[in-house]
Amino acid sequence: MERGKIKESLPTDLIREIFARLPSKSVARFRTLSKQWASMLRSSEFTKLFLSRSSTRPRILFAVERYGLNEWQFFSTPQNRYEKSAHLVFHSKFSGDVSKYSCSYASGLIYFPAVQIIDTNTILICNPITGMYVGLPEVMLYSRSKGFLGFDPIDKQFKALDNQSILTLGSGELKWRRKDRNDIDGPLYYRCQRTQGICINGVLYYLSRTCSEETLSLIVCFDVSSEEFKFIESECLDDHIEDPSGLSLVNYMGKLAVTKCNYVDVGGRRTVELCLWVLEDVEKQEWVKYVYTLPENEVLGSCEFSVAGVTARGDIVLCMKYTCKPYYVFYFNPEKKTLQSVEIQGFGAKLEEVDNRGEVYAFVDYVEDLSLNDAKQFKSSISHIKSRCYCCETLCPDNVGEEV
Repeated sequence: MERGKIKESLPTDLIREIFARLPSKSVARFRTLSKQWASMLRSSEFTKLFLSRSSTRPRILFAVERYGLNEWQFFSTPQNRYEKSAHLVFHSKFSGDVSKYSCSYASGLIYFPAVQIIDTNTILICNPITGMYVGLPEVMLYSRSKGFLGFDPIDKQFKALDNQSILTLGSGELKWRRKDRNDIDGPLYYRCQRTQGICINGVLYYLSRTCSEETLSLIVCFDVSSEEFKFIESECLDDHIEDPSGLSLVNYMGKLAVTKCNYVDVGGRRTVELCLWVLEDVEKQEWVKYVYTLPENEVLGSCEFSVAGVTARGDIVLCMKYTCKPYYVFYFNPEKKTLQSVEIQGFGAKLEEVDNRGEVYAFVDYVEDLSLNDAKQFKSSISHIKSRCYCCETLCPDNVGEEV
């Protein structure tokens, strides 16, 4: 190419298409190169285009709690059952003592009910891709949060729920509002520990049990937009209510479903039996139960795993519960009765060691959304959070920003 000749610039539409295929972190960097690009890449038109393109390439998001060290790391990988292996992308990390209620996920954000940072418990919502976060005020003085995060896809609004207390995440003041118990038409209940909630089409669901003498299982439904509560009887889960840790609430093709896996002996061989309860009719509260015996798989039959969710195509995704080498994700198709395994690489040497392994929480159909990156209330990166080192009782920020 000769210098001095006038070259025609690329059409703006083509530039948008190119940028829409990049990761959100790359888009953020390109915004800083010129005012023209900043204006284009921050426009609502491009944000919608980016979300549309990102939706065609969903990913699995991994939140990994480093075993015994109160350290969390976030990764993602392409969601593709046809590949034999896939590589992880590391996004962010932080150190903090997380409560026994673990984390909740909704539309790209992760909610930690209680994170002990230094000597203070903080409710934390973070964007695991960018590492940006916002701390929420206490729900009630001297109480420990055990809530969930929900998302209304119509008004594009996030709300945190803790029992009957509600907080709207937006441009205004972060403040909890208490809903009068008399306005809630339903039985007295309490949330089951060690279980996660799930938000489907603007409704947040979580597993609870009644406070009556005869303890029964119950699904609490919270409409994020109207802030109304409904209750679904789930007698089919009563046998599991005393130990609900193996139950997973999933989005099964737009319907609420509950899964549980068991090891069974078939012909002297250890196989996995997958139970699936699907709420076919919300109004009539009708559940349909399916039981699948998964095809034999040596790894799946010998490891600890959990159900991460169901993809938009109907594949049930199972993930190994702890990081190791090799680490696998399994895709089970209920219609074809097929089981595909994909080896996941890239957790890093430390997480792959037995003594340093991490517990894995996985979320399917993750889609990058630029509007989350631009949320005004989010602060600096969680990578800079300092937490107390319990080995020497001092503040140890040195290893917080360590790369994998």
